[in-house]
Amino acid sequence: MRSDLRPPGEESAILLVCNGPGELSTWVRPLAVRLHDRLDLRPRHPGAATALHLVLVPCPNANGSEARVATAMGLFERVLPARRFWWLLLWPRRYGPWPRRGVVVFLGGDQFWTVLLSARLGYRHLTYAEWVARWPRWNDRIAAMGTAAAGRLAPRWQGRCTVVGDLMADVSASARAGVSPLQGGPWVAVLPGSKRAKLLVGVPFLLRAADDLRQRRPEVQFVLPVAPTTSVEELMAYAGPASPFSRLYGSEVPRLVEADGSQWLETASGTRLRLLLDHPAHAALGRCSLALTTVGANTAELGALGVPMLVIVPTQHLEVMQAWDGGLGVLARLPLVRRLLNAALTAWRLRHHGFLSWPNISAGRAVVPERVGRISPEAIAAEADDWLAHPERLALMREELGQLRGAPGAVNRLADLVLGLLPTAEHP
Repeated sequence: MRSDLRPPGEESAILLVCNGPGELSTWVRPLAVRLHDRLDLRPRHPGAATALHLVLVPCPNANGSEARVATAMGLFERVLPARRFWWLLLWPRRYGPWPRRGVVVFLGGDQFWTVLLSARLGYRHLTYAEWVARWPRWNDRIAAMGTAAAGRLAPRWQGRCTVVGDLMADVSASARAGVSPLQGGPWVAVLPGSKRAKLLVGVPFLLRAADDLRQRRPEVQFVLPVAPTTSVEELMAYAGPASPFSRLYGSEVPRLVEADGSQWLETASGTRLRLLLDHPAHAALGRCSLALTTVGANTAELGALGVPMLVIVPTQHLEVMQAWDGGLGVLARLPLVRRLLNAALTAWRLRHHGFLSWPNISAGRAVVPERVGRISPEAIAAEADDWLAHPERLALMREELGQLRGAPGAVNRLADLVLGLLPTAEHP
């Protein structure tokens, strides 16, 4: 609660800005936890002079549940959904009062939104630049993921930049510290995604692939992490009539069963997938021999954990497998043209984009296999079976992922920069 006994202007605010579910779980949450560890912040410390807020910005990759998930974390005094962002820019006091002093931190979305927000509130501005800092002139500080992002800056802005490292590198440390609920094995992780467009295809496709892999290798056990922005009920629905592609893969609504103190999805063919409901499920994922996954932030998370993966992009469903940004994205969602235009845009992107998974993008080479094209669940199951039959190849992939990960500590270094910009005398 805000105290009316403080002198005017003594309060300050930290605003973390994010867009989609991947960044929310892998970037925002770790930094928010670390900031609370380093400084007394509201809401955890109701009498503190500084509050931590989250602002969600418009993004076609969001699924609409980010605000609910962020609120449930209990880390933010105020969570503003993306639909209120424009009102925040036009009329900040509608969601205020805001302190006179503060810091805006970019952690996902369009970097220009944080430029506007920091200017509107009169706050200092920090950008976490994964690949490029687009507006260095209007940044007080730039936290670069690596030397690639730092090297793209003009010499005049280099002094504002600090290489903090990959925020995902701290994931592996937390996984090693946790206790995995998985026993025995081998375990194969199934990650169909967290956005509706990917789940429509990913759930029936990967359930069919799991069925086929179990026929080839009966000793394999499966695990399915439930993203915080979806639910078990939604996953079950996507395997049935809710997905127009379920009939293509012979998918039916799976059963939810209780066994060994855990919840499992059981397909019509009898394949069981253990549901991981606690998030993040790093300790459990780190124990998996292989992951079958769609593209997205989950490939960065798996890469940070050192989990070998097979990345799938079935291009026979181009019109639903990609969410597009910017003006082209608006056109691609118009009812009369979206199917044709979205297919054309996605085909062009697949032809010119190069690598699609984060480990391969980071390395600039094929560290993990990406299967893009008119692929089938049976072909993916056969390839997964081949990988599992050669554990030495999986060990080599795990080793290469570990080399890409980098040293942990990026979250703490980013927190240093945030606190260094905070215009109060409360931090060291």
